[in-house]
Amino acid sequence: MQLINHKKLHVVAGRATQALATDICHELGVPLGSPNIAEFANGELHVKYGESIRGSDVFIVQTHTAWEGGSINDALMEHVIMVDAAKRASAKRITVVAPFYGYSRQDRKASGREPITARLVADLFSVAGADRLMSVDLHSGQIQGFFDGPVDHLVAMPVLVDYLSDMGDDDLVIVSPDAGRMKVAERYTNLLNADLAYVHKRRSTEEMNAVEAKEIIGHVAGRTCVLIDDMIDTGGTICAAADLLAENGAGKVIVATTHGVFSGPAIDRLKNAAIEKVLVTDTLPLPPEKQIDKMEVLSVAPIIARAISAVFEDTSVSEIFGGNHLA
Repeated sequence: MQLINHKKLHVVAGRATQALATDICHELGVPLGSPNIAEFANGELHVKYGESIRGSDVFIVQTHTAWEGGSINDALMEHVIMVDAAKRASAKRITVVAPFYGYSRQDRKASGREPITARLVADLFSVAGADRLMSVDLHSGQIQGFFDGPVDHLVAMPVLVDYLSDMGDDDLVIVSPDAGRMKVAERYTNLLNADLAYVHKRRSTEEMNAVEAKEIIGHVAGRTCVLIDDMIDTGGTICAAADLLAENGAGKVIVATTHGVFSGPAIDRLKNAAIEKVLVTDTLPLPPEKQIDKMEVLSVAPIIARAISAVFEDTSVSEIFGGNHLA
């Protein structure tokens, strides 16, 4: 007896990522499947796939964030349960697609008696039955080693570079908000033929999320400065850097980031900072109260769709980024 196997692609999404997942499926030309997520009276989650996924290559999309009706922890638990349900439904291969990987900043012990929660999240997916992990702009490259299986580390760089290139400004300076983002900033300078600068800063040891920008290393006076970072949470780092650039005579300041977390005072800080435009991707949903006039939202759906297609067809993901996604 000989069987001819026809691979089947199946994409489903959690409740925190419906809009992005719909765009991804549009790019792929496939329908978005339904995991039929329900809640019991006590808040426990229940998942039951609406169609057979036996033998399918299943991609489960969920960004780890709060949404209307749920917290970041709800999103994460929902994601894990969808993986477990797919495993028990005999999916052939399960890929976790987390555009924003939750707890990514807890990737090491900075002091005693602390957890490494980014590793714990990876372990949860492994135990649930995930075969592969896909994410966009992980906070640190070492997270790739936390998951016991293949990891596709995608970057939003092509989307942001295309936008910056289309501005037609030939006097760009790419600015790293701290020394830790220098390697990423250097990649932008190579792709945009721009100069490089960085902000020397010091975090407060007494107050959480407090940042003091110290000085600019590099020539920024009269030039268009593009601050690059993987995420904006409370906005303290990026706004302090932008104001310091303005004080040093920058012509205009543009912020380019992948993940718009925008917690607490972030939106007010961005409104009041010396920033002309904020470029952010849709890895995280942005409710109306977090959208301001100076903000431009760019979609990473085409990048994620290309990566899903490459994994499904067993072709190279690295070729999508020309090797510039490696940390």
